[in-house]
Amino acid sequence: MCGIVGIVGRNDVNLKLYGALTMLQHRGQDAAGIVTCDDKGKLAQQKANGLVRDVFRTRHMQRLVGNMGIGHVRYPTAGSTGPALAQPFYVNSPYGIALAHNGNLTNLEEVAEHLHKSDLRHVNTDSDSEVLLNVFAHELQARGKPVPSEDDIFDAIAAVHRRVRGGYAVVALIAGYGVVAFRDPHGIRPLVFGTRESKKRGIEYMIASESVALDVLGYELVRDVAPGEAVYITGAGQCHTRQCAENPSLSPCIFEHVYFARPDSIMDGVSVYKARLRQGEKLADKILRERPDHDIDVVIPIPDSSRVAGQALAQRLGVKFREGLVKNRYIGRTFIMPGQQQRKKSVRQKLNAIGLEFQGKNVMLVDDSIVRGTTCKQIIQMARDAGAAKVYFASAAPAVKYPNVYGIDMPSANELIAHGLDHDAICKEIGADWLLYQDIGDLVAASAEGNPEIQTFEAAVFTGEYITGDVDKRFLDRLDAARNDATKAHKNGDDGDSAVIGLHNDSVEVS
Repeated sequence: MCGIVGIVGRNDVNLKLYGALTMLQHRGQDAAGIVTCDDKGKLAQQKANGLVRDVFRTRHMQRLVGNMGIGHVRYPTAGSTGPALAQPFYVNSPYGIALAHNGNLTNLEEVAEHLHKSDLRHVNTDSDSEVLLNVFAHELQARGKPVPSEDDIFDAIAAVHRRVRGGYAVVALIAGYGVVAFRDPHGIRPLVFGTRESKKRGIEYMIASESVALDVLGYELVRDVAPGEAVYITGAGQCHTRQCAENPSLSPCIFEHVYFARPDSIMDGVSVYKARLRQGEKLADKILRERPDHDIDVVIPIPDSSRVAGQALAQRLGVKFREGLVKNRYIGRTFIMPGQQQRKKSVRQKLNAIGLEFQGKNVMLVDDSIVRGTTCKQIIQMARDAGAAKVYFASAAPAVKYPNVYGIDMPSANELIAHGLDHDAICKEIGADWLLYQDIGDLVAASAEGNPEIQTFEAAVFTGEYITGDVDKRFLDRLDAARNDATKAHKNGDDGDSAVIGLHNDSVEVS
């Protein structure tokens, strides 16, 4: 999962891009990058591993000049790490194009081979974002125009849709011309755009993964980019849009509503906050159906993404809601930590229990989901150590049984606790006195109530039904080999004598 942003303004956009990336930091903590373009068509770049606040310094911002630019925050989506994979990526032909991408291609090997053998383009990393960039660049170059028109750009994007499959939201900067954005034909990965009007300077445009980035910078949300749609904003501030996919259909990723998105974002017309409220209410209704005589004394959320659902659950049940776990906000998300031992260590560093809220009580812990089971098992033990009489555990999402293939680095299937265990075995493994999962129908309803026009959601991590129709056992076996903890440990530890061509960890100019 990554966060992307593109801005076309009336003056330098470097600080706006920085601000937007800080608002999207929750979508990626591995690396960050910005590319800007000045009125002479010269690009300036800064990207490196680390958080936004660490990657960009004053000297970088002074050199990132220009009224248009794109930015990216990253975390690895197939087990790969390292500074070479920091985005945006860049190619100098045609025109000079920088691109940032959120998602994952499911036909990567096929496309990469065709790029090499037929398009004669070199790809320097194993990132599908670089592959996507080169496909777009090749298709745009094939138009053979010294100055690209909006028709040329949209035709190139239509060709990209025909060649690649998977989930992807993209922003690209064409040097001297403008910012382009497009979304996969299923709308799996989120993308919104908005405007801000200045009486002195005119209209400015912004495209981002989540609406919260627009809100903070004073942009008004216009709408979501539609599945398969492309947006082209020229450096002069002219906005062009076109549907570029043949059979688009909206099937957004429901795990955004469960975990990844900020609650103050709106995606495809659905308030993430309201969706999580409804998740909690439906969990409470399930408790009242299955255990009307429950003995829950207090509901305690596991911060932060389960807080909203926990509040709604407690209110519906008429029991106390308490913040019994205190979070250290300087520790990253354990979900994306490489390696089981690092995740275990991070859980203890990240959370601490307030004993007074646990002592002698029957506690219902609420989390957004259960993936490996590592985190919840340790937190349940923390609750017992703090004096809880009984510890119940509720997941606002159904059991995660299958890996995500569209841009979320979920573990290999064998590392998912629900993949090989039934409900009772999971409850025993994590050490809970009672385990409650959300029903898939209730989860879908919680999101669909926000926008009845959405007919389907991408929910393969729960159902195993992949919306693009091209995910088979062979694909999942390859994914398993790339994502399991042993592979990640090898990649992370094998720095050796590796060399990176064309990588810049400080501000550079490319033309």
